[in-house]
Amino acid sequence: MILHFYFARRFLRSFLLVTAAFMAILIMIDLVDQARRFGSTDAGFNAILGLTLLRVPESFYQILPLVVILATLAMYLGLARTSELVVARAAGRSAIRSLGAPVAMALLIGVVGVAAINPIVAATQRQYERLANEYITGEARVLSVSREGLWLRQGDAMGQTVVRAVRSNLDGTELYGVTFVSFDQNGTSTQRIEADTARLVDGRWNIENAKIWTFAPGVNPEATAQELAQTHLDTTLTRDQILDSFGEPSTIPIWELPAFIGRLEDAGFSARIHRVWLQMELAMPVFLAAMVLAGASFTMRHTRFGRTGLMVLMALGLGFALYFVRNFAQVLGENGQIPVMLAAWGPPVAALLLPAGLLLHLEDG
Repeated sequence: MILHFYFARRFLRSFLLVTAAFMAILIMIDLVDQARRFGSTDAGFNAILGLTLLRVPESFYQILPLVVILATLAMYLGLARTSELVVARAAGRSAIRSLGAPVAMALLIGVVGVAAINPIVAATQRQYERLANEYITGEARVLSVSREGLWLRQGDAMGQTVVRAVRSNLDGTELYGVTFVSFDQNGTSTQRIEADTARLVDGRWNIENAKIWTFAPGVNPEATAQELAQTHLDTTLTRDQILDSFGEPSTIPIWELPAFIGRLEDAGFSARIHRVWLQMELAMPVFLAAMVLAGASFTMRHTRFGRTGLMVLMALGLGFALYFVRNFAQVLGENGQIPVMLAAWGPPVAALLLPAGLLLHLEDG
């Protein structure tokens, strides 16, 4: 048990050192990128630095599997140079048993990452997108989804219009059970439209079976209300703006994602991308454990055998290959080419079995 705790501490120390190094590199790279992106806006250096710090957690979370495999390589190369693995084997501890503590630590890091770091990344990414959008366009996101349906916001020089719909088609260009409420520049309500359907076509909403109330001082809105079979309302919204307003699934904390998926499907949108992301996050601890096995399979050998550099390159190559396959499966799952569960859990399980088989062959074969 003492030896297990020792290997776990060594792995955690290597992980923290690699994490610190990558965080420093990501901050420097992202600071230059944000300065280039927002240099022509009103954002000063403090604002750019703040945007960088909001962006870095997402970038680091994306490369977390690669950080784990690098931490594994650093740990086992250090153990090989000091002959500690040789001593452990001489004491009767097989190489396979020595992997238990690092694999368990990787699983723990994955669980902490999904349960705690994921919500932090979601919050920082959402805040980054809001601030970035304000600096670039001066406007916030135009769409949100709630239990009451979906909400849109459009505006021009004349004022703002809030749109609420019970549900929509998959791309948000056709709304059902829709309500339009228009406001002037002073925030005073000027018009309300309730309709069965509204379809976005060429810069306007084509509205069917509508009832229109106009609000003016000294006028009874109900007495002057109109019922029209067809009418239209100009808009600055486009299909791409509506779809882009959802943002990435990574902007939603994993604890809120199942409820958001339900609301999204109730509103008529496809939640396949969000389902794939949810299952991939749940499979993250397994994939991190696979990265430990992939790194250990080539470096659990003494340096006197030589070819250490080649072994490190082979371990990195295997890790990058598994990482690529995982991302490729995610794309296939999001496009509906393969089932969601296969896209999310297939690569981590395969990544776990492949280096495990290689380790059994090298150590006990």
